[in-house]
Amino acid sequence: MNPLTAETFADNARAALTDTQLRGALRNATSLFGRRRRAAAQSVHNWEELRSQARAIKDETLLHLDQYLEEFTGNAAVAGAIIHWARDAAEANAIVCKLARERNALLAVKSKSMVTEEIHLNAALEAAGIEAVETDLGEYIIQLAGETPSHIIAPAIHKTKGQIAALFANKLGIERTNDIAKLTSTARRVLRHKFADADIGISGVNFAVAETGTILILENEGNIRFTTSLPKTHIAVMGIEKVIPRFADLEIFLKLLPRSGTGQHLTAYQSLLTGTKRSRDDEGPDELHIILLDNGRSRMLAHPITRQSLACIRCGACLNACPVYQQIGGHAYGSVYPGPIGAVITPQLFGLAKAAQLPYASSLCGACREVCPVKIDIPELLLYLRAEITERSRQQAGGGQQEELPFRRGERLAFKTWAAVMTRPWLYEWGGKVFRLLQRLAIRNGKIRKVNGLVGRVAPPLVAWTGTRDLRPLEGETFREQWRKSLEKR
Repeated sequence: MNPLTAETFADNARAALTDTQLRGALRNATSLFGRRRRAAAQSVHNWEELRSQARAIKDETLLHLDQYLEEFTGNAAVAGAIIHWARDAAEANAIVCKLARERNALLAVKSKSMVTEEIHLNAALEAAGIEAVETDLGEYIIQLAGETPSHIIAPAIHKTKGQIAALFANKLGIERTNDIAKLTSTARRVLRHKFADADIGISGVNFAVAETGTILILENEGNIRFTTSLPKTHIAVMGIEKVIPRFADLEIFLKLLPRSGTGQHLTAYQSLLTGTKRSRDDEGPDELHIILLDNGRSRMLAHPITRQSLACIRCGACLNACPVYQQIGGHAYGSVYPGPIGAVITPQLFGLAKAAQLPYASSLCGACREVCPVKIDIPELLLYLRAEITERSRQQAGGGQQEELPFRRGERLAFKTWAAVMTRPWLYEWGGKVFRLLQRLAIRNGKIRKVNGLVGRVAPPLVAWTGTRDLRPLEGETFREQWRKSLEKR
């Protein structure tokens, strides 16, 4: 599997930037998704209204999540589903493995599911002696490659056609070909046998309707229906935030999600599952087990700012719009959730200590906020997490003491100085002259390049800024000075 972790993001990103093939594949794919999204959004006259409605639904649900979860589980149980609760990944994996062992299962087919990637379910099943096969084509490709997903909706977005051809030739023993039809037919042939032989089917959940106890699973390939219908036992794993109040609410989300993610007006397959089959002739499993996973979501729910993270519908639009993701791809983030949304979700799910670098993996340009179908303010979340990281670092440096630390006093002094300068024009002008004089010590070849030494000690912010970018020096004269000279010449 991919050995990269969130703790080494900076090194991961530098390595990714040297991979020209990766960056080319990302540029082509994200640009295509972006163009399709814009065209699809323009086809809906009330696009912004739909975004606002979706956010309102999510806010209402998250504010009363306990009530809606109770309603959903009650209605799902009446329809024949068996409900399980999991506090964390270990409990969720244990429940799935227990259900599999009780049914003497040796083979499980899995549909595309971010939450099962989050809890590393495949590794848990393998440790229990159960073969788990991904059936989504993108997920199947990265499973063969021993990798993790690089994108929320397109797991193999980082791979070229040639790389996939070589992988299939190596792993499936076919003659190498770049013919897409032959590659997909090969995968279809292999997976059809797996569907027929599988003892259990495992899926995620896109939406869970409290009003009816229904779960909705979206896809474009049709493999999910084999996963949920052919095996006698279907296990659905869902984060507790997936619930929505009413069946009618689906109309809004089904317009937003495909348009935002892939630019489609409608996802090809929409599987609405309410309980188990009623008679032997019906389609569906004999047993439906629904596992509701917390795994850190309750912590996110507790704060008004972090709560909006749970409104995410996993469309991937923010990844396609993000200039950072477009250059380094998903693996650099060291998490199943990459890109802007991953930069805010991963630290909250797995701890700031393990993912402290991710909230800084952003230019704060706001492109992610503009394309989010449920209007999550990702830049606000990134700044909030950065503040949390800074505060924790200060507390650690102070040994857990609450008294004001030296660098906090220095920070307060710096802002007071800045306020004094910005509210006094004469002082601002004088400060500019002083800086233009001092900058001569740092200018090399017309640029202020990496600052260190005496200048770095005098102006620490310059060290951080110039560590990765050049700074253009101030001009010899200000605009006001040039304006005065021009007036004198008249």
